Amino acid sequence: MEQTAQQLGQMAELARAQAGDSAAQLFETHAMFLEDEDYTGAMEELLAEGYCAEYAVDQAGEQFSAMLAAMDDPYMQARAGDVKDVTGRILNNLMGVVEGGIDSQVPVILAAADLAPSETIQLDKSKILAIATQGGSGNSHTAILARTMGIPAVCGLGASFNESYHGKQAYIVGETGQVIFDPDQETLQSLKARQAQQAQRRALMRSMAGREDVTLDGRKIKLCCNIGSLEDVDAVLANDGQGIGLFRSEFLYLAAGGCPSEEDQFQAYKRVALAMKGKRVIVRTLDIGADKQAGRFHLNRRRTQPWACGPSASVSTIPRCSAPSCGRCTGPAPAVRSPSCSP
Repeated sequence: MEQTAQQLGQMAELARAQAGDSAAQLFETHAMFLEDEDYTGAMEELLAEGYCAEYAVDQAGEQFSAMLAAMDDPYMQARAGDVKDVTGRILNNLMGVVEGGIDSQVPVILAAADLAPSETIQLDKSKILAIATQGGSGNSHTAILARTMGIPAVCGLGASFNESYHGKQAYIVGETGQVIFDPDQETLQSLKARQAQQAQRRALMRSMAGREDVTLDGRKIKLCCNIGSLEDVDAVLANDGQGIGLFRSEFLYLAAGGCPSEEDQFQAYKRVALAMKGKRVIVRTLDIGADKQAGRFHLNRRRTQPWACGPSASVSTIPRCSAPSCGRCTGPAPAVRSPSCSP
């Protein structure tokens, strides 16, 4: 465990250097799995029954990743990959497995059954044109890291995407989730034209950074961005966002599988506020239930429906807010929680 924690700390620093603080936070979160009493407790129980360490780690990882994958919320389903990543790293350390790199002297499209976040952050970007995987999803941390690192990626292609395509020419269209193999001349010209247009658009957007947001009729506005995690903040800053229009703080609960501590929430909000350097940050206290189920809340979907319009209603906390001494903002104090929530 100590060796794994050390490696995750090193990867956090690598991620910070390559993709910013929010990417580093992913691996800091991975390190927290090593301190999770349920996760490590499952290993200890199997060890006490006489199983070897490798089996205990593998089974604990399978148990927890299966639990997350079975949840209805796509965000939580994608967290199953994080558990598998940490579990795989512990197993590699137990068995003395050394991780390798890309066996190619020229840039390639990297195709894989799946990629763990730790594998993604260690990729040599000079050798990677794009990423395509059988498994995963757009919500996975691998996909998030790829976007942050500027690598086009398509995840969740399924079993039909297999080794038979090895060595073929391909184009990755990240916007539509397409992988186009051996395009004919007409398609190839269309793809190259689209690529050139995207490059021009990116250059135009970069040239507009720092300018005021003004409508055609002269009205000044501020374009703010919605975020669901700390990992989104770097993208807000990179795209010159003028603030956080909505921090969907329920994703802190979803990632934790229940109730993050008050200190965990405070640190998350603090990091976002500091990163935005005085720009407006609006935090939604909590919106949980319906399609956003956090394991320890045990919310009944049908019970939530009468309290809002439509079938996807959810339960929100009733916040008590106070004005901090700075006098410039209002911040949430401890909120009224559902009695079924047991941290």
